[in-house]
Amino acid sequence: MTTTETKPLEEISRLRKVAEPCVMVIFGATGDLTGRKLFPALYNLYREGQLPPHFACVAFARREKTNEQFRAEMLDAVNTYSRIKPVDKELWESFSEQIFYHRSDFHEDDGYESLKTLLHDLDNKLGTKGNRVFYLSTQPSFFPLVTEKLKEHELIYDFNTVHDKWSRVIIEKPFGHDLASAQELQNHLMKFLNEDQIYRIDHYLGKETVQNLLIFRFSNPIFESIWNNHFVDNVQITVSEEIGIGTRGKFWEEAGLLRDIVQNHMMQLLSLVAMEPPTSFKANAIRDEKVKVVESIRPFPVQHLHKFIIRGQYGPGFINGEPVKGYRQEDNVDPQSNVETFAAMELFIDNWRWAGVPFYLRAGKRLPKRSTEIAIVFKDAPGFLFESQGKKLEANTLVIRIQPDEGISLKMNCKVPGLTNPIQPVKMDFRYGSFFGATPPEAYERLICDCMVGDNTLFARVDEVMASWRLFTPVLENWASEKAKNFPNYKSGTWGPEEANVLVERNGRKWRVM
Repeated sequence: MTTTETKPLEEISRLRKVAEPCVMVIFGATGDLTGRKLFPALYNLYREGQLPPHFACVAFARREKTNEQFRAEMLDAVNTYSRIKPVDKELWESFSEQIFYHRSDFHEDDGYESLKTLLHDLDNKLGTKGNRVFYLSTQPSFFPLVTEKLKEHELIYDFNTVHDKWSRVIIEKPFGHDLASAQELQNHLMKFLNEDQIYRIDHYLGKETVQNLLIFRFSNPIFESIWNNHFVDNVQITVSEEIGIGTRGKFWEEAGLLRDIVQNHMMQLLSLVAMEPPTSFKANAIRDEKVKVVESIRPFPVQHLHKFIIRGQYGPGFINGEPVKGYRQEDNVDPQSNVETFAAMELFIDNWRWAGVPFYLRAGKRLPKRSTEIAIVFKDAPGFLFESQGKKLEANTLVIRIQPDEGISLKMNCKVPGLTNPIQPVKMDFRYGSFFGATPPEAYERLICDCMVGDNTLFARVDEVMASWRLFTPVLENWASEKAKNFPNYKSGTWGPEEANVLVERNGRKWRVM
């Protein structure tokens, strides 16, 4: 059996490890995620020889379909969304023979019994040895039901007593709606699963640049030695999207941006930026350090919440010169909705490394461009040396771009050639695509492969999830009790409400221009 304590950063890439034989069962397989992300990821893993030789994928959903119909739909999806195009016909023909469709409602016992029979037949036919990955690509309300039925029909194995085969469950976000619901969900799951069998997926952790954060920090002493409050003035993390909510009005009215992006994605980025060096590169050693970061974040003072966290909602405006409607005009949205589509905050990590350093986080819909980045802004040089220049020098800034155009850049000050001594900021820029000449794997490729290998390094552990909910649940409760009086408070195509600028500028800082 593959251990969960693998080494994710050893010299040979994890993607060069071939997983053990297994069957992957996707619940809710007719949903959007399956076609856009999961099957393109599986096809690319197959194409590059990273799926186990003995493998099958079973789609579990409620609609009536044949194997052939579902395979044809997934071929169209892979042709549309795969990072590698066009699809190789011979490869697809071989790969598609391992794809099966199983119709059942999530509550039907007969459906799970017939699934059990199908999986047993696939074990005998394809040599998958009883190993299972169950991917819950369903609405969160179905997570408890599906796991209970899987255990009831002996499709999930007891982690402590069954050692000749394994079963793992991948759970899509959101993991709960607040702290109480997250704890309730965890308590339910622990009736049927061991923590090491639960893989809480966050696709941000599968991105190449995010993974490189650990390598970048801990293998380059030149940066790690100045990665602290002696040299860093502030840290800015931005997740901006041009798009609105599209057809997700019902979901967004229940979730909002703080739940959908900040509580999970941004906390993952923050913890990797701020964590201490782990004692080893084993999964739990890395996750231990991430949890310490989240637990060290100073709670927001609810009585003065507006001083530290700003919420916003987009109104009508223009994106790329085209008019777009406001959030309250979107389909399935309350015309008086109080749901936030933007959040900006100042937070502090109370530990020795980061004491006194503000971390500024902002995320929003209908902003001017799509971008996710981490900016480490270093302290200014002593001003008296450059008083004759007549203006303040630009701060040295290290920028880690997560998407798009993944890479790392460093801004520094240099003298402009000539007889005078003007100083101008210049940028050293590294881009993954241009340097390595290859498209990095999609996040879901890495994460699916890691689950099959049994490496849970890039999946959120329960204590990390709960620590994040403890931080943000009081904020959500406050917002629910005190409706915003100024929504919408920023135009589509702008960088959010003016209060977000005040949040940073009151201490003489400013948001990085993107």
